[in-house]
Amino acid sequence: MTHVLKGKIALVTGASRGIGAAIARRLAAEGVDVAFSYSQSPERAQAVLLDIQAHGVKGLAIAADQSNSAAVTALVEKVHAHFGRLDILVNSAGVFVTGVVGDPLADIAELDRQHAINVGGVVAAVRAAVPLLSEGGRIISIGTMFASRAPFPGIGDYAATKAAVAAYSRAWARDLGSRNITVNTVQPGPINTEMNPETSDVAPMVKQMTALGRYGQPEEIAGVVAFLAGPDAAYITGATLNVDGGQNS
Repeated sequence: MTHVLKGKIALVTGASRGIGAAIARRLAAEGVDVAFSYSQSPERAQAVLLDIQAHGVKGLAIAADQSNSAAVTALVEKVHAHFGRLDILVNSAGVFVTGVVGDPLADIAELDRQHAINVGGVVAAVRAAVPLLSEGGRIISIGTMFASRAPFPGIGDYAATKAAVAAYSRAWARDLGSRNITVNTVQPGPINTEMNPETSDVAPMVKQMTALGRYGQPEEIAGVVAFLAGPDAAYITGATLNVDGGQNS
């Protein structure tokens, strides 16, 4: 690791598992003090916290309901109060709920909750963070390649939430450019997580949809986030980066 981020303070939402946990660990390996949120499983959160601290940096785990904008605002303020500053915000928390439009059996309450988490939670976090972010800070949101392409039915609501985040990011990049704060979106393709394992029944078909013929690993998304958080990415803002193994190629 280059440790070009040593001494920075980051908040990663939704980091008790999967991509968020990989991002928290990678930033810690780069010398960043990392706070992260989780909604369930304090045991998993504690395991991630120990991994962060094993790198010799400070860590902080906070339970927060990402669907509640007041809770998200309080989360950001707690992190800033604890560390005294905030340099990097990574919006990783999200849920995936499907439902074909017009289906009378679709769980509308869950679709609405998905929107509250995937869009409302991100907006609340950014709004709370902007007054607190240091000059030259970083805002990075985790989207999905489905925001650019819908390869099967039932993902409209999910895809729309992530497309909204990408649109917000482009606009926020304009809003915050005068402070040298960059705002970018990373859009993963199929990533090997508990929710989407590379050993599932549909995995062979999914692999064929990528140019590289495989699933990505959470650490590969974390590496892109670490790059965007670092000085070599200072001239990248308002960008949407597909990290999808060529699925959208």
